[in-house]
Amino acid sequence: MNTVLVVAAGGAIGAVGRYLVVNGIGHWLGYGFPIGTLVVNVLGSLAVGVLVELGALVWSPSPELRAMLVVGVLGSFTTFSTFSLDVVELVQRDATLPAMGYIVASVVLCIAGLVFGMSLVRGIIGWAV
Repeated sequence: MNTVLVVAAGGAIGAVGRYLVVNGIGHWLGYGFPIGTLVVNVLGSLAVGVLVELGALVWSPSPELRAMLVVGVLGSFTTFSTFSLDVVELVQRDATLPAMGYIVASVVLCIAGLVFGMSLVRGIIGWAV
């Protein structure tokens, strides 16, 4: 239960951070291109890379702290960081073909899921009106 609570706390921090960065950059540079989302995805991926390597080489955080930082803070700041870590871990295990499949499947299926969800809601609302 402790881990769940620290992940939730980290999630709150990451979600607020994402909101502030995306909206701050949007306000500064405009909202025509999702540069704020790109920035949080790159920063989150960078941060996961730093934490994973620190944990592997010189730092041994408790499982709760690691979960809070990686799953909570960075997972809510950007889930793209977790996707990036999954791809790199597959490649490091010499599973390049599965990594490529994962990249393609993730992009295609997530976009398809989004479109399907939008269509589903439009169908329900159109049916109800």
